[in-house]
Amino acid sequence: MIAFRIDRHSGVAAYQQLINQVKSALRLGVLQPGDQLPTARQVVAETAVNPNTVLRAYRDLEREGLVDPRPGKGTFVRRSLARPEAGADSPLRAEFAAWLDRARAAGLQREDVLALVNDVVDGAAATEEEEEK
Repeated sequence: MIAFRIDRHSGVAAYQQLINQVKSALRLGVLQPGDQLPTARQVVAETAVNPNTVLRAYRDLEREGLVDPRPGKGTFVRRSLARPEAGADSPLRAEFAAWLDRARAAGLQREDVLALVNDVVDGAAATEEEEEK
């Protein structure tokens, strides 16, 4: 089961953080079809967010076809977003882990690494958009 974390200083709405964490777990294969998400009550107890925040996140995930609510039973994963290339045993993941080790050895902190990765990803997306024109 997934354990949610809410960063109140991130500037990202709590419901969106919940959605992002579920999607990340789906992409990494942590959550599989049939798995149950924590109940709203459990998420509220863990994160101290408003129950309506949790329900909104779960409704948005349902609208995207990722989860199914089952009245009286809970909310269950409907489909996965996992790709073999991102799996725990994939060569790309191993290469990225090695790169991360080098980045840490060079003194980069978590925020530095995230900024660098986001910059490269955003640059690649911009290049793709230009090529499509």
